[in-house]
Amino acid sequence: MSEFVPTTCMRCAVGCGHVQRAVDSGYGLDLVRGNPEHPVNQGLACQRGVRETAEPDGEWLTRPLVRRDGELVPTTLENALDAAAAGLSSALESGSDSVAVLGSGQQTNEAAYALGKLARGGFGTRYYDANTTLCMASAVTAYYDAFGSDAPPPTYDDIPDAQTHLVWGANPSAAHPVMFRWIRQSAAEDDSELIVVDPVHSETAEVADYHVAPDPGTDLTLARAVLARLLETNSIDEEFVDAETEGFDALRESLPGAATAAATAGVSMADVDRLADAFDLQTLVYWGMGVNQSANGTDTAGALIDLCLATGNLGPGSGPFSLTGQANSMGTRVCSSKGSWPGHRPFDDPLHRDAVAETWGVSPSRLPDDAGPGPVGIVEAIDTEIDAVYAVATNPAVGLPDASAARARLKDTFLVVQDAFHSETVELADVVLPAATWGESEGTVMNMERTVSRVRAATETPSDIETDLSLIGEIGNRVVPGLFEERPEPKPVFEEFVELTEGTPADCSGIGYERLEAEVAVRWPAPSPTDEGGYRYYVDSESESEPEEADDHWQFPTPSGRARFSEGVSGKVPEPPSESYPLTLTTARRSDAYNTGVRTRDDEPPTARVSPATAASLAPEIDDREDGKYATVTSRRASVLASLEIDEAIPDGVVWLPIHHPAVNDLTLPEVDPRSKEPNFKQCAVRLESPHDRDVKAIAEASA
Repeated sequence: MSEFVPTTCMRCAVGCGHVQRAVDSGYGLDLVRGNPEHPVNQGLACQRGVRETAEPDGEWLTRPLVRRDGELVPTTLENALDAAAAGLSSALESGSDSVAVLGSGQQTNEAAYALGKLARGGFGTRYYDANTTLCMASAVTAYYDAFGSDAPPPTYDDIPDAQTHLVWGANPSAAHPVMFRWIRQSAAEDDSELIVVDPVHSETAEVADYHVAPDPGTDLTLARAVLARLLETNSIDEEFVDAETEGFDALRESLPGAATAAATAGVSMADVDRLADAFDLQTLVYWGMGVNQSANGTDTAGALIDLCLATGNLGPGSGPFSLTGQANSMGTRVCSSKGSWPGHRPFDDPLHRDAVAETWGVSPSRLPDDAGPGPVGIVEAIDTEIDAVYAVATNPAVGLPDASAARARLKDTFLVVQDAFHSETVELADVVLPAATWGESEGTVMNMERTVSRVRAATETPSDIETDLSLIGEIGNRVVPGLFEERPEPKPVFEEFVELTEGTPADCSGIGYERLEAEVAVRWPAPSPTDEGGYRYYVDSESESEPEEADDHWQFPTPSGRARFSEGVSGKVPEPPSESYPLTLTTARRSDAYNTGVRTRDDEPPTARVSPATAASLAPEIDDREDGKYATVTSRRASVLASLEIDEAIPDGVVWLPIHHPAVNDLTLPEVDPRSKEPNFKQCAVRLESPHDRDVKAIAEASA
């Protein structure tokens, strides 16, 4: 019988340690469970992470494919790599920006670093994104605004010490179940509580001590109502604000009245007072996609940080904690050269650009001048500037807003898709490269609290299937000879990456494979082999070399050395309901479904949840059949057949759809936050219609 191999779960960004065992013969995993030796989870594991690692659904890619006479046909890996390289090289003849690259938070740090190196230093393209712009870019921008650096100040160590757990625009019960167990345990203490802000009465709200339900798209207005109320009740920590921050006076002058803002957000002043009072205690503020995936995402994330700053809730046991979605979104932010160079080196700083270029062996002039427009802007540029796209471990054909328009553009370009599963993007590809997945790859990942740990392979892969890192190297060696070693291996790539981070805000130079072997997991910044990061920006006198001469103090990497308040006060939803489209669509996660569904897919229509009152008001539009209720959800961009679930958790006038179904993003709006470029997934205007004739046929086929 095979031995257990320690690894890190790739299901979400909590970063739980797993142990996994290969089947006795052939390929695949026999058993997966939590690793009691991993310091993050100490043996805890959620069933979805275990199941999707050991027995994922979806159609596996087992052969390389190329398009011939309009059809995808099997070929050898060498032929597929040659075809991919030929198409990318041909596009590059028109200029560096003629090739776009789309990466993912599902890659290891090593693969993400190599893909960024290929995109930025090899191709030299500005049209590159690592997929974190779809989920984390607004939080990242807000962190830079406030603190001069990315990543949450708190860590998991702060959860037990918090007294108020304020979850805003997130549903960790569904999205981060192991972490949510820690939150619930802390909130269950006599002096602690859990408060949830969410238009939907989610699974997290179901167990909360208090639930505030603002109108969809009004989170920024509600956050400003709370800050205004804190001012009205003299609840500001003036000492902290005066000593450690800047910009509060300007923000104070621009705030709306608390009552006016509360009315705009659709909540009572009692709700606002409850939220304001919560900040009297040691408060952790968690937020997720409900805040970030908005045209006002950066301003809203900034407003939540402002609440922490204004009340002195910064320091151990408190502070602003953005909840990352994909497993290695943090890693792609630190190492993939998307919005900053490795180690969070500023993208436009000449000295940092020179250092990166020297390490990569390319001219600084080869590197693009800006970080690019994000994935929505990238796909829109296919009509004008982009001739070829290389997509790795991502599914933009359904993951982007206004997805039908995105598919039309992707279909018109030379498209190379590298993935483990047959996705909708694969269907559009000219070349398909089958890649290894969880349990088959070596490397490292970073979780949402900055902890680095190993990913290990427990099973071999069939022939013609390589890891993401190997395939990126093969493409690079064909298109940009000399950029990589002949066959890049995880350990040397990781060593090159961490060396580039030395002396940066995200210093990982003290982390190596040997240290991870001994300690299992290490949190950055780790500038030496004995250092490990804790709460960011806070210097504890007990950790100083001469504690008797030192006091606790703050060090923010901003020009003034102070944390900065944000400026956004109120924002409008980009597509409000109208007479023709009277309902608001919002999207969210299901606990049993994976990202765009490639690991948990079924062929049923998506389930649209609506309130009893909404269903009653639209009764003539609902097709009530023996196998359930059905309707067509229609936006200005598309119509999607859905089964209806009557659910009191959904507010009146709102239609809830899961992000995981491939049809849902046909409906959503391609509007983005003007600064972070993150799409406005969480709100658009829709109506319900009776299923069309073709939809009735689809219902019959789906239920047959």
